[in-house]
Amino acid sequence: MDNANNNEKKENISFFQKYLTLWVFICMIIGVLISKFLPIIPNTLNKFEYANVSIPIAVLIWLMIYPMMMSVDFQSIKNVTKNPNGIFLTWVVNWLIKPFTMFFISSFFFYTILNNIIPNDLAKEYLTGAVLLGAAPCTAMVFVWSALTKGNPSYTVVQVATNDLIILIAFVPIVKFLLGISNVTVPWDTLFLSVVLFVLIPLIAGIATRLYVCTKKGTEYFNNIFVHKFDNITVIGLLLTLILLFSFQGNIILSNPLHIILIAIPLILQTFLIFFIAYIAAYLLKLPHNIASPAAMIGASNFFELAVAVAVSLFGVNSGAALATIVGVLVEVPVMLTLVKIANATKNKFKN
Repeated sequence: MDNANNNEKKENISFFQKYLTLWVFICMIIGVLISKFLPIIPNTLNKFEYANVSIPIAVLIWLMIYPMMMSVDFQSIKNVTKNPNGIFLTWVVNWLIKPFTMFFISSFFFYTILNNIIPNDLAKEYLTGAVLLGAAPCTAMVFVWSALTKGNPSYTVVQVATNDLIILIAFVPIVKFLLGISNVTVPWDTLFLSVVLFVLIPLIAGIATRLYVCTKKGTEYFNNIFVHKFDNITVIGLLLTLILLFSFQGNIILSNPLHIILIAIPLILQTFLIFFIAYIAAYLLKLPHNIASPAAMIGASNFFELAVAVAVSLFGVNSGAALATIVGVLVEVPVMLTLVKIANATKNKFKN
């Protein structure tokens, strides 16, 4: 019986998902090589942006999110209020813990451990970029991590939507408080466009698709046949997004190899810390795994589109702050895939 269950689990893992970490690293290398030897491609695609948001990347992220949004049922969204602890946990971790732990961990590394390697002025810029990441919990990519851990799509939508509302109010005050920067401004058009592109449009499209297919061919056909036609779309979209991201930032990565490693250390430690704080708290709160996992993933990952846009608009594309936010993009996917594996391996510890 156990062998049958194991075989069934193996069959449920797609070819792309089984070797996802390998594909991620290959895509990173491809992106950097494109930047180095075929710069016309990222230079051309970079022209298609609005409010610091890359339209090609937005389209690919939309493709990643759309399949999950089709699983959202309005009735289950209404039921979220019956188990609000997952929402409260997300708020507490993301806004009362994450920005401050990011500040203290990054300060300790840049000013104490690495003070003989990184000049003080540059350390301040790296700290600024790290705090921008810490004050911007994930909006788009969390849908991918949630899908890979079989998170509750309806609950994840509510977690992300409420997060986006809090970002509008809390992002600037928290960054100003931690860094003492009086001139921090947020490109509001970037923020609003990101919310519309990465949450609102795919949610409407997904629900409309669900209603149409269920009306025409029934719920059983939708659940058992239709949604499985999109099984690999999320992963393919992720891999193409990585190629584009690293083709855009390839020159910066190649010109700062040592500092990229140094910046990555506190960012990686912070990611693991926040994940386990939220994940263990969810376990203690007796939350089901399909709520606990995305709750931990939202805080662990970052809204890097916003962080990069703010860093570039305030300090310039060649600044240490911008580099730190780009390193956040570099380390996020491999680290988050590791956390996905941890969440899936510990699923049996949670109640169903």
